[in-house]
Amino acid sequence: MKKSICILLVTAALASCGPSTRIINSWRDPQVVVKTGEINKFMVAALLKNQSVRRLEEDHMASLYPGKAIQSYIEFGSEELKENEDAYNQKLKAEGYDGVVVMRLVNVEKNTRYVPGSYPLYYNTWHGYWRYSWPGFYDPGFYTTDKTYEVEVTVYSLRRNKLIWTCITSTVNPPGRGELFDSVIRTVNEKMKKQGFIQ
Repeated sequence: MKKSICILLVTAALASCGPSTRIINSWRDPQVVVKTGEINKFMVAALLKNQSVRRLEEDHMASLYPGKAIQSYIEFGSEELKENEDAYNQKLKAEGYDGVVVMRLVNVEKNTRYVPGSYPLYYNTWHGYWRYSWPGFYDPGFYTTDKTYEVEVTVYSLRRNKLIWTCITSTVNPPGRGELFDSVIRTVNEKMKKQGFIQ
């Protein structure tokens, strides 16, 4: 019984880890520190063609800062923005927004690599080698393709009317788009806090 419980706990822990995302480069305005207590509200946008994934990820981003972050699909729906930037800026400022956070997929790279096979262990005598290797002959190697997803996250200040933080993340072989963007959001949020950009 205890063994079964341990197996279930390990399985659950592994499932919750998700894909590993790393930040390959980032930049921040050294003069800007965002104090969440002083923020009125800001818009979060996931520029993704799949509207279901877009809404899920914007919901996830907004859940990190309840009462502060508003999803772009609520503000603008699914329509593409027109060219009149000033009009949008005026609209957002008039509604009390302080900034905009944008996330988008910028690149997907495919790399093929060879995974070597395994050989039976060597034993001192031919009989031992034969006996213990019989059930497990040589396991041939194979080629596999890794997919690396690069996602860009940018933060704009409406008060300053400029970019104040940006990064590119890299995630290898995520099990799905939802897991990919969830991992990016988590990694970026941790990075911002560690840098002292968000307080």
